[in-house]
Amino acid sequence: MDVGKDGTLATRASDRAAAERSGRRRPAREEVRTRRYDPADTRQRVLEAAYLLFGTRGYDATGTADIARAANVSEGSIFYHFGSKPALLAELGRLHGEKLVAAMQGDDALADVTFATSIERCFAFHEENRAWEGMVEEKVQCRPAGAKALHHRPEAEPFFLAARQVVVEWTRRHLEALMARRPDGPRIDAEVAASFIFAVVGDALQAYFRPGATDEERRRIRAEVIRFCTAAVGAGA
Repeated sequence: MDVGKDGTLATRASDRAAAERSGRRRPAREEVRTRRYDPADTRQRVLEAAYLLFGTRGYDATGTADIARAANVSEGSIFYHFGSKPALLAELGRLHGEKLVAAMQGDDALADVTFATSIERCFAFHEENRAWEGMVEEKVQCRPAGAKALHHRPEAEPFFLAARQVVVEWTRRHLEALMARRPDGPRIDAEVAASFIFAVVGDALQAYFRPGATDEERRRIRAEVIRFCTAAVGAGA
């Protein structure tokens, strides 16, 4: 076969010959395209890239093309998996919650995690992820930190609701594990208590990151949250 009707084969052959004469290798087709991943892997790569970019650059300053480049996927795959940029933000709420509960539990069994441990880890997590702090809504706890432009935006609400769901569910399981370790201890409604703890810690985080708060004030806030939750629940020291 020599040349197609439109001369395409001849052109490609000529290009290859020119590249060989100049000592340059013509890139293979797969080398100039965005790499293909398993769909689940693609989805996770997009989430991680968006989480990083939204946290460091902000929501408005980050486009889907930026996320695609960081994740090494096509921009179209973002819309395929998430539908829109606001929908992607909502998914990030669950990811944020998962990262927070992983930090609070660490490598410990749930029953071995005291409030002193989990709350100290919660504050440490927020200290290390300060870029998300500006995304805090006044009414939502464990307020992730960062893009101030998201304040009072309707699309931000799913982010906080998703994060809350993950953290409250983990807190419920934590309380149940603590009570199971002490079958003769006080009994509480773990589901209701988990929501209360979420709100208390959220208010404490807001005060903790208040502009002008001193180191002494922050130490007092952390200590008081631990004391309050431990005394109120009575399910672990």
